[in-house]
Amino acid sequence: MNAKQKYEFLKKYILDLENLVIAFSGGVDSTFLLKTAHDLLGKKVIAVTAKSCSFPQRELNATVAFCKKEGITHIICNCEELDIEGFSHNPTNRCYLCKKELFLKIWNIAKKKRIHNVAEASNIDDNNDYRPGFIAISEFNVKSPLRYANLTKDEIRMLSKKLGLFTWNKQSFACLSSRFPYGQEITHKALSMVDTAEQMLLNMGLKQVRVRHHNNNLARIETDEIGFEILTDKYKRKKIYKKLKDLGYVYVSVDLLGYRTGSMNEALDI
Repeated sequence: MNAKQKYEFLKKYILDLENLVIAFSGGVDSTFLLKTAHDLLGKKVIAVTAKSCSFPQRELNATVAFCKKEGITHIICNCEELDIEGFSHNPTNRCYLCKKELFLKIWNIAKKKRIHNVAEASNIDDNNDYRPGFIAISEFNVKSPLRYANLTKDEIRMLSKKLGLFTWNKQSFACLSSRFPYGQEITHKALSMVDTAEQMLLNMGLKQVRVRHHNNNLARIETDEIGFEILTDKYKRKKIYKKLKDLGYVYVSVDLLGYRTGSMNEALDI
């Protein structure tokens, strides 16, 4: 099927569900899913966003603004990952621990609202990465409409553009906890360092960027070609180093391979 056919299949699938609570992060995929579902089902769709220290305030603000603009019922629930037993130790199934807690809370909201379906917004390309959160999706009977429709990231961006969604070319984002090597402790302080560092780089014009946090003293910057061009300016590099050193980093490096999804998974034997 082409993208248009997949989109029609997606809409039929959503209509058959009749009502839906959607885990909404404000990213490309979840915004597209929420917009499509709300256009079809109206007030029978509710968006739920998890608030935590690994979810930047700028992203939370964006979810609030979008739902207000579209007239979508939006619930923000506290889901502090560092309060989950074992999460801060950053095990390889960290994502599972987080999703398990999140979907438990979302299902509780759904039941109170008498809604029978919960959905998340992973796409078919996500099947190619290490995603322990998929186990929680299966355990909690959470729907994955975009994967079910076999929609790729590029197709979702294209369809989002046609729908007039500003997120069609938004940078990919994952929770800040994904910036840490497995086994390295995740703390409030370290998450704040990463968040502040990434916001500073975004303010300087970098579009797609990750600050990987190693051993609490090394920042490894991943970026795209636009970011590499910005980093060729020695004055900007010096400014970046000074800002990151002020945050607590001793060493600041740039990953020559650039940004890629799930780079911390490269060290896993899977």
